[in-house]
Amino acid sequence: MSPSNETAVADAVTIGRPDTGPHTLALFTSELHLVFGRARTQVGLGVLAAVPLLIGIAIKLSGNDNGAEGFLGQVAGNGLFLIVASLGLSLPFFLPTAVTVISGESLAGESSLGTLRNLLTAPAGRSRLLAAKMVALAVFCLAATMTIWISGLIVGFILFPVGDVLLLSGTTVSLGEGLLRALGIAVVISGSLLGLAGIGLFVSSLTSTPLAAMAATFGTFIVLGILTAIPQLHAIHPWMLMYRWPSFADLLRDPPYWHEIGRNLLVQAAYLAVFYTAAWARITSRDIT
Repeated sequence: MSPSNETAVADAVTIGRPDTGPHTLALFTSELHLVFGRARTQVGLGVLAAVPLLIGIAIKLSGNDNGAEGFLGQVAGNGLFLIVASLGLSLPFFLPTAVTVISGESLAGESSLGTLRNLLTAPAGRSRLLAAKMVALAVFCLAATMTIWISGLIVGFILFPVGDVLLLSGTTVSLGEGLLRALGIAVVISGSLLGLAGIGLFVSSLTSTPLAAMAATFGTFIVLGILTAIPQLHAIHPWMLMYRWPSFADLLRDPPYWHEIGRNLLVQAAYLAVFYTAAWARITSRDIT
């Protein structure tokens, strides 16, 4: 083959092979715009932002904590605890519901609109499409918890006195350190939602009906919660999705108890790995014809 022919073949291969870098970045950016541009996402974040406001107003109007225990009982004395109390109260229901809606719609929504077929044949590829969906879900989990964190910070500082923070271990730390620990709690809680997001992504890959995917994901969450609440099943409790969710409170000890937090995040990583792999197997073998 002559040098000119070799050059022509190389040029043809270069033209035929898409530059994955720009395609991948554009895909991730587009997915973030899609997730956060939806009206239901914005409404959901608005509802989450209202949680600290409602809690703060209720405590302020009552004039005291009415004998409440835990973080809720400390809000009136230090507004910083409104952040932690709001995150803790949102974790069992509001945050999982928001993640269920977004993850259930991730692939099923595209399929119902007829755009999934075009995405599966795009140069970015199926694996990168799924990765973009998962990264967008992870970003949403963080955005959801940070929405509560920011709202709790603003409302807490406006309605209540704020000062040094008394930790669960009896140690007092500065306001700055207290804010950092509260920020760490938000990050841990967002990580605690990744297992549920992985389940939702997999379920979403199985159907073209978003409502069915949301219902199935939330149903799975309910079943896991019921299994966690049955004392006779204590042997499997450590492997349940939400069993160690309350470990976020260990960041308010001196020093923090990292053991349970680490085990919680490992369980979330295991759920995410299993269901992300299942979703990948489904999406890469899906017939687009």
